[in-house]
Amino acid sequence: MSEVEILQLESTTSKPKFHLSHLGKVLVGLTGGVAIGLTVICAPFVSPALRKFCLPYIPATNDQLVNILSALRGKSGTLLDLGSGDGRIVIAFLETAKHNFVSHGVELNPWLVMYSKIHALKSGLSNKTKFFQKDLWKYNIASYDNIVIFGVEQMMNELEKKFLRECKPECNVLACRFPLPNMTPIKTIGHGIDTVWVYKVK
Repeated sequence: MSEVEILQLESTTSKPKFHLSHLGKVLVGLTGGVAIGLTVICAPFVSPALRKFCLPYIPATNDQLVNILSALRGKSGTLLDLGSGDGRIVIAFLETAKHNFVSHGVELNPWLVMYSKIHALKSGLSNKTKFFQKDLWKYNIASYDNIVIFGVEQMMNELEKKFLRECKPECNVLACRFPLPNMTPIKTIGHGIDTVWVYKVK
């Protein structure tokens, strides 16, 4: 055997042969599928962080819910929860309201909107409420008598401008976690992170 043939034989035998088994292919496919699924599910939760104003989903505490319901006691007309999350404020208010109140929620995350609609259906309140998958900055709030917002500090100034520009006269605005920067509240309920500031738009 010549030297050239020996080198060719060594080169051929030294290369590792890699064969993906059927089980390996299945595992690769499952891993890829899970990764894509997680991306689809997580994207609506992560994407708000890429926006100018990030409004993260943080469920209301029990104290916050009690303070909001207290602030809404005796109010009438329509209610809107801007950034309604899992819909608990909208549904809790309808469950405690003594009259035929209409309550809506606006939320950008499609999964939370779907969850809210299912929750309303299970609670027997789907005929009194609607949940819209909309950007709160583009949603027209002019027809509502009462508005609830859980904002972050950086967005309260722009929210205040939206309220003054779009709200009907005498509309009640309930700001949670952070107050509106320039308007004077007519009532403050609770303290710390559970504080609710109540405003009346003139």
